[in-house]
Amino acid sequence: MSRPRFSPYLLEMSILRLSLLLFLTLGCLKPIKGQDELDRDLTRKPKAEEPVREAISSGDLIVVHLWAPWCPNCQAELKSGGWEKLVKDNPQVKFYFVSVWDDGKDGAAMLTKFGVGDQPNVTILADKGPRSGDTKIKQFAGMPFSWIPTTWVFKGGDLHYALNYGEVRFDVLQQFLKDSNSEWSHKGEPKLAE
Repeated sequence: MSRPRFSPYLLEMSILRLSLLLFLTLGCLKPIKGQDELDRDLTRKPKAEEPVREAISSGDLIVVHLWAPWCPNCQAELKSGGWEKLVKDNPQVKFYFVSVWDDGKDGAAMLTKFGVGDQPNVTILADKGPRSGDTKIKQFAGMPFSWIPTTWVFKGGDLHYALNYGEVRFDVLQQFLKDSNSEWSHKGEPKLAE
């Protein structure tokens, strides 16, 4: 029985191909995340969202306000005194001020400075995400948003009003709260002729 013969050229090519394949495979692998990083990824989002989702599902009338202390529009809303008045005039409404795009800073000092942060019907939360980049959040509690300030009104687990682009007019928001507590019924009204 004769032994198979290999050409030295083929052996060199096989070693070269194997080396190249190994290099490409190892070069394309991303580093494996450590357990701490995995835990942070899994828990980052729900920390600020969880209490808001619970409040939404409670059926109460709630206002979710996404904002950031560095945002000039958000600052203008606070300086006007509109938030302070709205919160004080509506003690039955639960307000959730969620600071976003500010690396986990909650802005509590600024809210307190303008008479909002120390109110019993206000909850202050913060998302840990950054202002820009791939990890900047683009939705909260299942709702998309792309601008701050953003204000949502929920009642009975449903979104009633969404003010998604810019400063709120507080007389309009007050009307939204009033309307959200109204009974929307057409009982007793005459039907239109068909």
